[in-house]
Amino acid sequence: MRAARKASRHYKAGSTAEIVLAQIRIMIESGDLKPGDRLPAERDLAKRFGMSRASLRAALHSVAGMGVLQFRHGSGTYIKEGPPVLHDGPLSLLAHLHGFTDDEMFEARRHLEVGVAALAAEHASVADLAAMRAEIAGMASALHHPQQYLVHDMRFHRTVAKASSNPILATLVELISTILYQQRRQTVAGALDLAPSLAMHRRIYRAIAAGSPARARNAMNQHLDRTQRARRRELASGAARRKKPTMDNGAVRGPVRRAAHDGK
Repeated sequence: MRAARKASRHYKAGSTAEIVLAQIRIMIESGDLKPGDRLPAERDLAKRFGMSRASLRAALHSVAGMGVLQFRHGSGTYIKEGPPVLHDGPLSLLAHLHGFTDDEMFEARRHLEVGVAALAAEHASVADLAAMRAEIAGMASALHHPQQYLVHDMRFHRTVAKASSNPILATLVELISTILYQQRRQTVAGALDLAPSLAMHRRIYRAIAAGSPARARNAMNQHLDRTQRARRRELASGAARRKKPTMDNGAVRGPVRRAAHDGK
């Protein structure tokens, strides 16, 4: 307890999240906490870290936002289980701040997912393949419902990333694909024919199931190339739809105003 309080004095006032994160890290590295473990009660943690319970509670929410902790209503605060998750908020903000383009995001995605598909062909388990088939079935049943199709599409790619057996690559794929999903769900309604996309996903699956890294790499590369072109078409179609009503309304409002003026 003394060590925790002594360590907390190295931080400036107001940086309680840093104090809590540092102390939790020490507890994880020492083996006192593992994924899925529940943290001690707030009263005990506040005393151990040398801060008020209100400050501790605010700090825990900040650390939870980093993907380290999980709150379970009525149960407590836990070290998060499962693969690590990087929240898309910071990268999404940077994308807007620095003007990351769709093409740049897709290029990053392609470099990641093409290699990930090859790794999945080497490491996919029976359970991974079953999960991929389930998402393909979901896509097939949602061919006429683009928003639902997109959800299964994203889950398929997450499953492929998980099957790579590289949690770092899986986390990066998750991060970028989440941002692209948030963007594409605004335009996917303009997708006219999803059947070719479904065929490409089936091709990716067959390559992975066959244990062929080269085929999986090639299939994923072709799929992402087509997806990028589809995204461009959707953006162009959306821009045209937004522009047309504005022009029509202007054309209608003008004569109406003149007619009213003439009537006077």
